[in-house]
Amino acid sequence: MNADQAPAPLEKDSVIMMSDPGEGRWRLRFWTIFGGQVLSLCGSSLTQFVLMWWIADTTGSVAALSVAGLAALLPHALFSPLGGVLADRYSRRVLMALTDIVSALCMVVLIALFLTERVEMWHVYLMMAIRGAMQALQEPAAVASLGMLVPRSFLSRVGGLQQTLQSMTQVVAAPLGALAMSVLPLGWALSIDVVTALFGIVPLLIFRIPQNQIPAGERTGVWREFRDGIGLVRRSRGLRHLFLLLAVGLLAVMPSLMLVPLLVKEHFGGGAGEVALMEGLSGFGMIAGGMIVTAFAPRRQVPWVLWGMSLSCLTLALTGLAPAGLFGVAVLWWVLSGLTYSLSAAPCMTLLQMVVPNHLLGRTQSLLNTMLSLAAPVGLVITALLSAQVDVRALFVMTGAFAAIVTALGFLSPALMTLEDTPPR
Repeated sequence: MNADQAPAPLEKDSVIMMSDPGEGRWRLRFWTIFGGQVLSLCGSSLTQFVLMWWIADTTGSVAALSVAGLAALLPHALFSPLGGVLADRYSRRVLMALTDIVSALCMVVLIALFLTERVEMWHVYLMMAIRGAMQALQEPAAVASLGMLVPRSFLSRVGGLQQTLQSMTQVVAAPLGALAMSVLPLGWALSIDVVTALFGIVPLLIFRIPQNQIPAGERTGVWREFRDGIGLVRRSRGLRHLFLLLAVGLLAVMPSLMLVPLLVKEHFGGGAGEVALMEGLSGFGMIAGGMIVTAFAPRRQVPWVLWGMSLSCLTLALTGLAPAGLFGVAVLWWVLSGLTYSLSAAPCMTLLQMVVPNHLLGRTQSLLNTMLSLAAPVGLVITALLSAQVDVRALFVMTGAFAAIVTALGFLSPALMTLEDTPPR
């Protein structure tokens, strides 16, 4: 544990610091809280599938699905800065519990509307927006808490575990959602999310999480405190380069992730089954990547982040290059893209936990979330403009190759390559 994770000042209800790897209680506390959050995430992913299916089935409109996506995405971007400040100022476990409770209450409202057949489209949009805002408030607290729940020697495995289990939830969300809708009325299918939310909330009410809070006398306001996180990134060339590479990479590749159905249909002549196969196997690739990180527990995070992201973008381009008659080759490249993405994403989370002082970690994570949330729609707009000039296959090749080159440039940054050796202060 570094100096910024020293025992003082701590949240007053914390009792165990993770500087003592021999303390057995950390395992029970970590696995109970972590497992509860994974179950809660699984329920949220299932709900997202059910609601998006209902919108598509009810309207048959691409515009309606786009509005639903924006309803969840924009509040996430707007509330992320506030989430970072709250995570560093107040009790993170209380913040995580409260946001889960609000999300569960939103789902209770939707369940009542569906069961009474009074639901309207704007009800769904509104609840998705509120849940998106709650996710933005919760994520910085959750990421910052993980590093305080385990010994530092176990930290590199936590990123792999989280990536593995998150990928699993993405893989099982669609079939579980379809199964729930086949045996239950849609309103009761949504109730699964409420039950899984309880698994996430209860451990937070029982266990305590060590935390370095902003002292009450040093609180200067939400915007100024958020600027402290911005200031940390500005002062560190390594962090600046990392954030820039991630934002440009996502801006380039996000449109391709949204255009998979179109690529399958127009280039490979496939249908919904081929799309499901491609996405499902990619999810298994992401699971495998998370398991690899967990098993190897890399000691140096930056090379894994850069190699993983570069290879993920390159294999995305190779997916577009696959000949029309070789759909299996495209699926292989797409699976490898998912696997290598996990090899990058898990160490990236661990890297921030290692180099960012804990009392600034919530705000730094929220800044990254904001940048990535805003990069995605910008990328979609750029792609929409390019689509008038080139076909979908060319978009895959161009965006994947560009993102791979940009990410690989990180190896030329001494500040980024030595970030773990000279953490910012």
